[in-house]
Amino acid sequence: MKRRFPSVSELRPLMQFELPTLDRRAARLARAADVWDLRAIAKRRTPRPAFDYVDGAAQRELTVRRTREAFDAVELLPRILHGTEKVDLSTMIAGGSSSLPFGIAPTGFTRFMHAEGEDGGAAAAAAAGIPFSLSTMGTRSIEQVAVVSGGVADGARRWFQLYLWKDRQKSLDLLERAAASGYDTLLVTVDTPVAGQRLRDVRNGMVIPPKLTLKTVLDASYRPEWWFNFLTTDPLTFASLTNTSQDLPTLINSMFDPTLSIADLEWIRSVWGGKLFVKGILTAEDTRRALDAGADGLIVSNHGGRQLDRAPVSLQALPEVRAEAGDEVEIILDSGIMSGADVVAALCSGADFTLIGRAYLYGLMAGGREGVARVIELLAKEIEVTMQLIGAATVADLGPHLLRSRQA
Repeated sequence: MKRRFPSVSELRPLMQFELPTLDRRAARLARAADVWDLRAIAKRRTPRPAFDYVDGAAQRELTVRRTREAFDAVELLPRILHGTEKVDLSTMIAGGSSSLPFGIAPTGFTRFMHAEGEDGGAAAAAAAGIPFSLSTMGTRSIEQVAVVSGGVADGARRWFQLYLWKDRQKSLDLLERAAASGYDTLLVTVDTPVAGQRLRDVRNGMVIPPKLTLKTVLDASYRPEWWFNFLTTDPLTFASLTNTSQDLPTLINSMFDPTLSIADLEWIRSVWGGKLFVKGILTAEDTRRALDAGADGLIVSNHGGRQLDRAPVSLQALPEVRAEAGDEVEIILDSGIMSGADVVAALCSGADFTLIGRAYLYGLMAGGREGVARVIELLAKEIEVTMQLIGAATVADLGPHLLRSRQA
């Protein structure tokens, strides 16, 4: 093998050294290649009780594991010679448009995960042109989130999530405030008559605000940014409620009533004038009951495996719900989405739209608003590439002909 010295002209294109940046957050996020990388960053930078609240599930966490296995068992079918130079990721849902086929799911205690909380999530969603859902258990109020999202992009879509709970007057007050603040769609969660048994939270003593114990002080020693932000920003409260701070099971069990029935859903339908989606549907029977009560659409969700362990997997329940609801009813899939390929799998399985919960919070914990924007960016690119590879130019092109399921 003959050797030679390379010329300067050959070396010059290879010598592209990047200057170091002082923006360490941006550098961290740029290195994340997918949501799983952001999860790893979040785990390093967030105290264990907060991270485990997001990452954990009910009891033995069987449902959340089975959910992941179900997505991994889906095969998407590549189609040759179906040129798709440009892919349109926009879609219509709940009477309005979304630039991407996913939105941000309602999450509680969000500023416990990162001080920017709902501010970061709502602002990133508005900038991306996708819906942001505010939870009843949010740590920013209905009005505060409206200001943040409306200030970033005019006409940003805001959805409000309401639990079926005991006090109808308080529920009505929340609905009136949401309508006055421009929330166009109501998500009514029906799978929380009582709090699920989330054992990680029990073992961590998860409360808001966190207790300063020897354990938490040691935890803070290598997560100083989280604690600095926590101690130097306004106190955590459930901002749309009564500014109370309680442990999770106590708060939920004081608000919710296991005797609530379909009549309570019918009452909400009677007082809410916008679109109404029922969240927590997993069977044909409950599909029919929700539609008969006046729901405009359904959210197929097992609450991320955080309520009933051994509950059906949302992706596997979707065909049954679709068959009962028919093609005209809009269906959103929630629970378990961690990639753009997961979004495509859900849309091919019969969903019209999807929501991201854990994935959103991993990004938030990894880097605040910028981290949420990175999640959205990663998922959008993954959806685009996946659609190009299976020969789908628009969201409407996705369907069951583009996938099959194998045994996990």
